[in-house]
Amino acid sequence: MAVNIPRLGLGTLNKRFRVADMVNTSVAWGEVLQAFQHIWGYSDFRPPQDAIVKALLERRDLLVVLPTGGGKSVCFQLPALLQSGLTLVVSPLVALMENQVQELREKSLPAATLHSQISPPERRKTLNALDRRHLRLLYVSPETLLSPPVWERLCQPSLRLNGLILDEAHCLVAWGETFRPAYRRLGAVRRALLACRPEGSTLPIAAFTATADPAAQQVLREVLQLQSPQVVRLNPHRPNLHLRVNAVVSEGQRKGRLKRYLQQHSDQAGLVYVRTRKDSEALAQQLAAQYRVAPYHAGLSGRDRRQTEAAWMDDRLQFVVCTSAFGMGVNKPNTRWVVHYQAPCTITEYVQEVGRAGRDGRAAEALTLVSEPTGWLEPGDRQRAKFFEAQTQALQQKAQRLIGQIPPSGDVRDIGQQFDHGAISLSWLHSVGQLEWVTPFEYRLLEQPRSQLGAQIAASQSMHQFLHSRQCRWQGLLVAFGFRTEAQRLGGCGHCDNCDRVS
Repeated sequence: MAVNIPRLGLGTLNKRFRVADMVNTSVAWGEVLQAFQHIWGYSDFRPPQDAIVKALLERRDLLVVLPTGGGKSVCFQLPALLQSGLTLVVSPLVALMENQVQELREKSLPAATLHSQISPPERRKTLNALDRRHLRLLYVSPETLLSPPVWERLCQPSLRLNGLILDEAHCLVAWGETFRPAYRRLGAVRRALLACRPEGSTLPIAAFTATADPAAQQVLREVLQLQSPQVVRLNPHRPNLHLRVNAVVSEGQRKGRLKRYLQQHSDQAGLVYVRTRKDSEALAQQLAAQYRVAPYHAGLSGRDRRQTEAAWMDDRLQFVVCTSAFGMGVNKPNTRWVVHYQAPCTITEYVQEVGRAGRDGRAAEALTLVSEPTGWLEPGDRQRAKFFEAQTQALQQKAQRLIGQIPPSGDVRDIGQQFDHGAISLSWLHSVGQLEWVTPFEYRLLEQPRSQLGAQIAASQSMHQFLHSRQCRWQGLLVAFGFRTEAQRLGGCGHCDNCDRVS
């Protein structure tokens, strides 16, 4: 994406709207609504957008759990534009960052992104704009945030920072092939940046996600060191999304169910989720003779992934056979169905992935294929669960071995260079309480281990119970995400397979 920093954006904002220049200066709510209408064309917010915007303008820490399609991005973009200084947005995906920045640039607003895939000339232009204070929003990956060219600039005392926004915050919690160890170091960012600034400076942190159960919310609070955060949550219930689970007794039956489903939805856009890169490649190849389909997983190059995303968005592909690496920040409203050819590990992953369907509010379906409950006739699910459990145990063992090889305190960059899997092992030690981050780069070992494996096994068991339950599926999801009162009010949802059986 070409970088042409919209220098007039700042002047236009400052002249048209009263910008908060000092910490104790506030923007009148009427001016907030005026800016919202002028920039985005809406006369008022949808609840709870207004509460989020107010909290950010009041410079409070925030934890926001808002279902997909809830309009999260405008909630932090508008406060950033109405304050002088820079707001940092940490995001996991290049496509997500570029899409949001492109939309802001089309409105001549002062936003930019830095990531590993932009060209050196584009990077220099953006860094120059940062040096000259021409930006209000800077989108970065966690790795880019902590890279020397960016970090050194952020530590300049003259640079006013309004806030740190963590978009798709559940990435900090989830372990797996897409986990990035830099996420675990973000909790030390605020302390390090405030140490470079005048006494009394503040730097609020806001974590945004579409899916976080109570346990994940607690991890986000602890890792990011949120200070008395205001918590804004909406339950994940989507009345237009019909949930179904089908048990299969053989791998052949699993493939047959998928092929029949695809024949029934041959003219509709969708997604097929699998658990491994190998299955993504193999299943896409098998289906390519009949359908416009491609594989998608974290092992593909960034260019190949971007091309596949664009082809699916433009309907050149009907569906993608993908791992959990696909979907974040990709908004295709006419997605009519999601099939889990293999069930995800956790309920959080499940809600995140089925939420890709029906974002336009029209009827959509989510089908999950599972091994029959005993696992004797079709052991695929049980074997995959054991495989991922073994991977987790191997990571834990590597991390424990590392303790005996590294100094009690040191620099993650040195450990990453000296030891294979060094950075991710340090992140694991942090997750089990055996390490703390003194700065985003310096660690200190502790002697307070706790079991992370047990929590992951419990999450996997909860997913198994959900898939094989006879309870209303939406009611079960609401309970899992801490919305018991709403679950009781809902009763039977009327749009899941279990409710269909009793109607």
